[in-house]
Amino acid sequence: MEKNIEVSLLLDFYGELLKPAGRQAAKLYYNDDLSLAEIAAETGMTRQGARDHIKRAEQQLFAFENKLGLLRRFGELEQGLAAVAKLAEGIVEKTDNNDIRASAREILRMTGELMEKE
Repeated sequence: MEKNIEVSLLLDFYGELLKPAGRQAAKLYYNDDLSLAEIAAETGMTRQGARDHIKRAEQQLFAFENKLGLLRRFGELEQGLAAVAKLAEGIVEKTDNNDIRASAREILRMTGELMEKE
């Protein structure tokens, strides 16, 4: 996964654990694609201060993920739901039993709802 995307996702999971200045600088850099100069102008810190906050936030985000693994687990769950949905689609297509077909459609509906919540 590209680093910028990974950090952006980590911000979604762990951003509230960061100090406000680091969270703001990292969000502006990774989510809003602002330059260090633009971040400095918007926040009132120096370019170097913005860079330091971003680098510190990155380190903390990766440390949180190493300890807690929420992003990794989220990816595993997402893949698992997709696999369950694919199996249910196969059941709907291959069975003649209406009860089984109805149950498989319900599984598809439920997995679809769960994947939309992501």
